[in-house]
Amino acid sequence: MKIDAVLFDMDGVLIDARDWHYQALNMALEPFGYTISPEDHETRFNGLSTKSKLKILSDEFGLPKDLDDLISAIKQDRTLRIAAQKCFPIIPHQILLSRLKTCDVKIGVVTNSIRLTAEAMLRHAGVFDFLDVLVTNQDVKHHKPNPEGYLLAMEKLEVEPGNTVVIEDGDYGIQAAEAAGCNVIKVDGPENVSIEILLDLIPQLLEDR
Repeated sequence: MKIDAVLFDMDGVLIDARDWHYQALNMALEPFGYTISPEDHETRFNGLSTKSKLKILSDEFGLPKDLDDLISAIKQDRTLRIAAQKCFPIIPHQILLSRLKTCDVKIGVVTNSIRLTAEAMLRHAGVFDFLDVLVTNQDVKHHKPNPEGYLLAMEKLEVEPGNTVVIEDGDYGIQAAEAAGCNVIKVDGPENVSIEILLDLIPQLLEDR
């Protein structure tokens, strides 16, 4: 099997931002008397877009819908401030992406974050310039676990699902990638993302090292 593209989730894969999003959203919710517990974050909210999280809070806990835009703006501001302090390049990621480029494998990120946040984090992490495509939640109508984001990325890259690998950490993202027909590799966090996880599918990554 020839691999033409590798698509990465962002939060929890290239950047350890899962807790940053959680902290930032609670900062935005607390003035209005709402918070998300660590347990609910882990089991229900982690990996969803802010819009999806706020919809759950409105439907199930009575958060006024007319607060969505304000809460989203505060949340994104806090996320960017946290990322500016804590987001740094991870050398094994840069090595992996560099080798993928050398092997003519296309690289993309598909994330439930908005574009402003995604670009800022990926630049802080030193990986943005490696990307051939970035698909954010603003580029699709349906967010993960819907496969639309991965299908759009493959369309833009002109690659087929059977020749595409997706690296994901969360259930929602894995569901999306599998529904898109891609080969999926699950990781537990950014510390697991390196050349080694792709060697079975792309052995040429080790050539000429």
